[in-house]
Amino acid sequence: MSHIDLLIDVGRLDRKSPDTEVIHAAIEARQTAHQLIAEERYIDALERVVAAMRELRAYSDYENVEFKALFAALLFDLAEVHYLLKDYKQSEKELDTLFKVLENLLREDAERFGPYHILAMELSTRILRSRKKAMDLLIKQRIAADALYEKVNSGVVAATDRLVDSLQKVGELLGAAGDYREALKFFAEAIKYSKKRTGKVTRKEIKMTIQMAETMMRVKSMKPRAKRLLQAVLPHAISLETIELEEEIIALLEIIDGETGQESRWKTFLHNIVRPVKEKIKEKKEKKG
Repeated sequence: MSHIDLLIDVGRLDRKSPDTEVIHAAIEARQTAHQLIAEERYIDALERVVAAMRELRAYSDYENVEFKALFAALLFDLAEVHYLLKDYKQSEKELDTLFKVLENLLREDAERFGPYHILAMELSTRILRSRKKAMDLLIKQRIAADALYEKVNSGVVAATDRLVDSLQKVGELLGAAGDYREALKFFAEAIKYSKKRTGKVTRKEIKMTIQMAETMMRVKSMKPRAKRLLQAVLPHAISLETIELEEEIIALLEIIDGETGQESRWKTFLHNIVRPVKEKIKEKKEKKG
């Protein structure tokens, strides 16, 4: 489980208010849940998260920002624990609710809650069983995510790194499973977010672009695209002086060119073998006629 440390600003609460006691009790239950998860006691952890949710019911103002922030943190936990318990349907329901709460929090303070919105996107790539559904959700949330980069902070950068790594991993898994076209979509999203994070092409983007090209090479009709992609990224590898990536790109280009020439020779070879056979069959038919 990836722990989401969504900090609650208890200093903004009235110390004498019963609501403050509610927040502290819920936070304590959440901390216990995280300890239980680390021990792989998922059922006990679920009970503690539910207990924290139950504590929040007593809060007097559901529009309070700190209340909603803690509620979002608990939704992260619920989605993760249900996923660990293989209750995927429930986990996906909690993810849907989480995005609704976070969208509300973004309107309150985009700089503070922006990183958690991106982390929720990262969470979606891990728990959504349908990769199409995951991609549709990422595209839907992209508009909100794009706005966050106007005020880049360390939280957004760190969250984006996790999102990129998760997207890249899904692309690798899909490619290994033979679902090449879906794999390319995830690699493309990973590269897009990685570039947005850095504002330039780095070693990471070059490496993922090579992975994309390798995946394209497995589909005959996409080999020309793979070649163009490799040719486009080679100057970046050279400018960054990443010798191993340069060599990898050149090797892949040579493989593509070699396969193209070999394929042409193979077709000629097959044609030369098959043609005499066809001619003999044609002659026999003509004699019978």
